[in-house]
Amino acid sequence: MPSPPAPSLHVSPEVVTASGTWQVHALANRHTVKAVQASLQQAKGKSVRWDLTGIAALDHIGAQMLWNAWDKKRPANLKLADGHDEFFKRLESAGRLQLQRPRTHRLTSVMKLGFAVMGFFEHLLGFVKLIGQVTQDIFRFARNPMRGPWREISANIYHAGFEALGITALVGFLIGVVLSFLSAQQLRTFGGDIYLVNLLGMSIIRELGPLLAAILVAGRSGSAITAQLGVMRVTEELDAMLVMGISHGFRLILPKVVALAMSLPLLVIWTDAMALIGGMVSAKIELNLSSRYFIQKLPDAVPLANYLIGLGKGVVFGMLIALVSCHFGLRIKPNTESLGHGTTTSVVTAITVVILADAVFAIVFNGVGY
Repeated sequence: MPSPPAPSLHVSPEVVTASGTWQVHALANRHTVKAVQASLQQAKGKSVRWDLTGIAALDHIGAQMLWNAWDKKRPANLKLADGHDEFFKRLESAGRLQLQRPRTHRLTSVMKLGFAVMGFFEHLLGFVKLIGQVTQDIFRFARNPMRGPWREISANIYHAGFEALGITALVGFLIGVVLSFLSAQQLRTFGGDIYLVNLLGMSIIRELGPLLAAILVAGRSGSAITAQLGVMRVTEELDAMLVMGISHGFRLILPKVVALAMSLPLLVIWTDAMALIGGMVSAKIELNLSSRYFIQKLPDAVPLANYLIGLGKGVVFGMLIALVSCHFGLRIKPNTESLGHGTTTSVVTAITVVILADAVFAIVFNGVGY
């Protein structure tokens, strides 16, 4: 089968003559298109007659090339072959493409604030629902403890508690050293060296110990919990659990909440002990206070209520960290970008919630332990 004649354009001072096949398969040749475009550019803007009766076949692609050369309007002297006028009528009726300019919102900052408030209340509602679900799972666990997720609880206690002993000991010891060193310099100025034990005992056991342990656990174990649930979302393991009739709350969330509620108070005791040891070492070096005097003075300087408040903070902080981490872990979408963003948001939110809860403890127990 012979190939169709190539499109051609002859430009003279009075008339422009087109011939050949002006269809897409004929215009697919790069050299042919360059030659035709060069001829069209040469004829563009000239007041000449256009004779297109020699075109054997025409389609929308060929008509569009001619239409662009005419600056999207039909020339005055134009001759067309039979049936080709329909293509140019459609191009005329289409007109020029008018792109709408994007509308600028004058209340952009107000809208952002509104979306942020709506997002906050959405997260708050989801968090309250999660607390209700965990409460129901706790009652279910209490009714039949033999069928509870003991292995999951044990594994989470090991990962969140035992594996965190090293970092909490190091940070607690260094904080005790720094706090004791700075406090000793100020107390020496006023001759109150013997009150260093009181200052260290109250600040570490009541405030710094629980807060340091909670922040470290939130950054270490909280991020791990969120990432674990997020990966399970990405790999569709959460959907598979629902298909098999396994509850997310009873098998995933409840063990983490119980484990952190049990392990964080123990980490608080461990962090308090390391911080006090660091303070005792620094006091020995800076003020020459003996370790025996420090240990004997500590029980009298810090009432028992402060120990109980610190342990209570550990329980509450552990449950809050687990709930916040699970909340953001379950909201992660099945993509890697959401996984990274959700983990970061989880850690920041958990630390913020812990600090807010510590402020509430300070207000509620304002007159206790002094």
